[in-house]
Amino acid sequence: MSDDAIREVFAGLGDVTIRKMFGGKGIYRDGLIVGVEVRGEIMLKADAVSAPGFEAAGAKRWTDAGGRPVNMPYWTIPDSAVDDPDELAAWTRKAYEAALRTRK
Repeated sequence: MSDDAIREVFAGLGDVTIRKMFGGKGIYRDGLIVGVEVRGEIMLKADAVSAPGFEAAGAKRWTDAGGRPVNMPYWTIPDSAVDDPDELAAWTRKAYEAALRTRK
């Protein structure tokens, strides 16, 4: 996925920084990781507060290349948000809020 396409996904959140990592890309807002691009798919950061909302919206937790769940705090974008810029912006804000809560 191109950096421009990633920036378009996060347009409702504001400027993001994109860095290559582990065969994918890390997506950062204000120095905090808010998502990753892995195998051509954007995954948004979630935590104990927001993960239940992602799950309820039908998002899927990060899986390895074999489809097995991985204990990583990233979830797919809910299908309902893919073509709705306002809803997509709300989910990217949730990812940023999770990053704020989990920063060290």
